[in-house]
Amino acid sequence: MSGFRHNHYVPIWYQKRFMQPSQHRYYRLDLRPDEVTNGAIKFTRKAIHHWAPDRLFAQDDLYTTRWGNISNTEIEQFFFGRLDNEAPSAVEFFCNFDHRRLDEKSFKRLMNYMSVQKLRTPKGLEAFEAMSKSKDRNAALILLQQMQNMFCAIWTESVWQIADAQDSPTKFIISDHPVTVYNRACPPLSDWCRGHNDPDVRQHATHTYFPLSLNKVLILTNLSWVRNPYQNEIRSRPNPNMLRDAIFNFAAIQIGRYLSEDEVSRSTTSRSGGRTDTLRPRSRNGFIPKSGCLPITGRNSVTAIC
Repeated sequence: MSGFRHNHYVPIWYQKRFMQPSQHRYYRLDLRPDEVTNGAIKFTRKAIHHWAPDRLFAQDDLYTTRWGNISNTEIEQFFFGRLDNEAPSAVEFFCNFDHRRLDEKSFKRLMNYMSVQKLRTPKGLEAFEAMSKSKDRNAALILLQQMQNMFCAIWTESVWQIADAQDSPTKFIISDHPVTVYNRACPPLSDWCRGHNDPDVRQHATHTYFPLSLNKVLILTNLSWVRNPYQNEIRSRPNPNMLRDAIFNFAAIQIGRYLSEDEVSRSTTSRSGGRTDTLRPRSRNGFIPKSGCLPITGRNSVTAIC
């Protein structure tokens, strides 16, 4: 198979940002292990695996377009290839951000990467196809390129905070859908969160979480919610049009918040760690892992990092 037909929807370079220096493999908990039938024997595959990043968060021909008998891999090769070449330096810039250095190029690249990353996972593609009312994967992949910055204006106008978990033994990690949104009025079993759905980023109380490394997480909160956290959570913020220009203020980025272990543990909605005992956490005041690291919500798998 062509090297461009095995598509990582969470890039290897991004996964490696959440590995310890001596670590080469993750523990992965499959939330929906396959059932296999072999003749008269039926069994369920193991739920926990210990795999390297090149085996995780990937699917054959996820971005391959097909025109009759012709398969085309140019979207993976050129579109996602360009994105994954440019994004690492941008993520690193904001991971180490302070107000003495400004980099407009890194800001644009981070916004572009986050917007596409939210759309490029299997869950994101399903949501995008439903939103665009497209039943054809070829058409959806072409439209995705045209709409690649669809979340950027909303996030640009959000209140940015880069929080630090260096004082917490529990760290941030990733899942199969690393750009995570949370709205307190949209619990997991609500219509907003069923299947491929997520709370709308334009709703007042929706926060976007994007882990930058084991210790750093970018939290984006709508300004309307910061100004009034007592209003209706699911109503749209002012100026909800997504396809427009927006102005960003580097000086307004909030840094210097150091999270306690309890804050880290409550900041996302699922978890994983470098040991198997962290893959199935006990509950204490919500989600608190037994030990190890904290993941961001995934749809089909939880992957142990620390």
